Parts: sequence; structure tokens; C-alpha cells
Amino acid sequence: MSATTRQTDPGQAPAPAFAVISGAQVQQALRGREKEIVELVEATYRLHGAGDSVNPPSYFLRFPDRPADRIIALPASIGGSVRVDGLKWISSFPANVNAGLPRASAVLILNDHETGYPFACLESSVISATRTAASAALAADWLSRTRPRPARVGFFGTGLIARYIHTFLTGTGWTFDTVGVYDVSADSAAGFRGYLEQSGAPGRVTVHDSAEDLVRSSDLVVFATIAGEPHVTDPAWFAHHPLVLHISLRDLAPEILLSAANIVDDIEHCLKADTSPHLAEQLTGNRDFLDGTLDDVMTGRLTPPSDRPVIFSPFGLGVLDLAVGSYVHDEVARAGQLRLIDDFFHDLRRYG
Repeated sequence: MSATTRQTDPGQAPAPAFAVISGAQVQQALRGREKEIVELVEATYRLHGAGDSVNPPSYFLRFPDRPADRIIALPASIGGSVRVDGLKWISSFPANVNAGLPRASAVLILNDHETGYPFACLESSVISATRTAASAALAADWLSRTRPRPARVGFFGTGLIARYIHTFLTGTGWTFDTVGVYDVSADSAAGFRGYLEQSGAPGRVTVHDSAEDLVRSSDLVVFATIAGEPHVTDPAWFAHHPLVLHISLRDLAPEILLSAANIVDDIEHCLKADTSPHLAEQLTGNRDFLDGTLDDVMTGRLTPPSDRPVIFSPFGLGVLDLAVGSYVHDEVARAGQLRLIDDFFHDLRRYG
């Protein structure tokens, strides 16, 4: 009997089982496996680039009385050896931070590829942060292969995503001479500095008083904010041609993108919802400013330049959540720790 079926009456097909996987189990399954997860994310990008996936547009649930809040549905299906369908349902409520809670919370539903039955619900804020950080580390690696490897990293925004990205960079072999930190919240910047110093990773940590100082002093700039519209507007800040991981998607004015090489994870996904690339498209009336996708770089169809800033703007693909979530499910099952919900599916006989 498999982990996703349970015994029923003789002669009847096995009924699907349903498991709930907690955040603690998710974190245990992923801890210390940064290299493995980055390889998984790379394989998933390649599957997506080859067309062996379905990744419809994300659906944004917004609230007229709470314009800062949103809940996003990311449906997806992935083929290859993973062969799973599903949905991530992730909320972003920025005011949570003031109450001591993380901004984002999420669940991931995995559906069986053959029957469509959901077989697991996973706490997914950790999965979402993990796939985001793995994607960032993967992009940093591939996009720096045609330039000197960055030795000075700067984190613009110092929340959970920044922490995960730093973990994945160091966990995949990156070392830095200096680590810059900037946040509009002095407490957040101080907290992130404390994490960096306790992590034991090499590099002198500097908290910058201004965003401009951070950008100008960094070869690799990581934007991980909750900005809803561009707030960095001067292309001159990027005159030293850094590699930019524009993870939060809405920090940079279109003029900055127009003076840079632009790489995205998926063109159609990224050019919507008033992201910085979407605003650049609206400003110019075309997509000529886009150089291509990360898959184009990995397959050799595109070589990033070294004489301009290179900006990676990933919208975040649901297929990445499925790949990481499926990995977690299989690891928990292999350890014999799946928490199955007995009789979750009921009344399975067609005529009673």
C-alpha cells in the first residue's frame, strides 16, 4: 500500500489518502540541503523552458478596504520525474510585521497526476522562501559567469526572504569580503546584522545609512522588500554595473531597467501586476528591453553582458513550489513521518 492510498472494501479501488505536513517537518526536510534544492530548481526551470509544465497566470485576491493586503493563488503542473499538479495559496499582509508575525503565510496543495485527488497539504511559507532563495542563488551563479564573481553583496530589505537568500548563497559556496545591509527599519537592519554575525559566514558586515551607499558599494545587490511601487529611480547608482537580484519586483524605476540587461524567469508572468518590467513595457510600448529568461542563459542561447548592470526579475513560478513541495513530501514519507488524515475522503461509492 502506497503512502497516498488506503485499503477499502475488496474489489474497490484503493481510496486516496491525505497527509498534512507541518512547517517543522518542511524545515527538517530542507535544512542543510541548499545545493540539492538549487539543483532541483534548475531542473525545474529547464523542464518549464522545454514546455513540460503548465503554469497559468497567478490570481490576485485584493481587498478594496485593505489595499496593502493580498492573497495569491499559483496553480501549476509539472512533468518530468516529478509529475504532480497543485496550488500554492499565499497571503501577504505587511502589517503582520508590526504584530511580530511574518508578512507571508501559505499552504501548498499537491494533487495526484493520475486521479486529480489532493494527497497532501503542506505549510508553505518555508517552501516559498526556499524556492525563492534557491532561484536567486541559481541566478547569481549563472549570471556571474561572464564577469568577475561578486565579492561585495548588499541586501536591500532585511526580512525572512533576505535571510533565506543569504543562507542559500553561502550554502552553495559563495563567500563575500563585505556584506552590506540597508532597511528603512533600523530595528530590522540591526536584527539582520545580528543574524549575519551569528551565522559565522565570512565578510565584514556594514549597515548603511542610505540606499545609495548600499547600491554603489555592492557588486551583487539583493532587493527583498515589500515595496508596492518603484522607489529607486537614479540609474547612476548602478554605474559600476552590478548584478542585481530584483526579487521583490517593484523597487526599480523603469529608467533603471532600460539602462540594464534584463533577465526574467518567465516573460508573460513577469510583465503584469505593475512589476517594474511591466511598467517599463508600459513606458516604452514594447518588450525590447528584455534580453531573455534564465533558461535562455542556462541553455546558452543568451550570454549576459559585463558592460551593463544585469537585473534578474523573477515573478516566482508555481512549478518551483510544486517541485520543492513534492521533494518535501517524499522525504517525509521516506522517513515514515507522514501524518495521514483517516477518512478525509468520504462517500466514495458512486451509488452509495
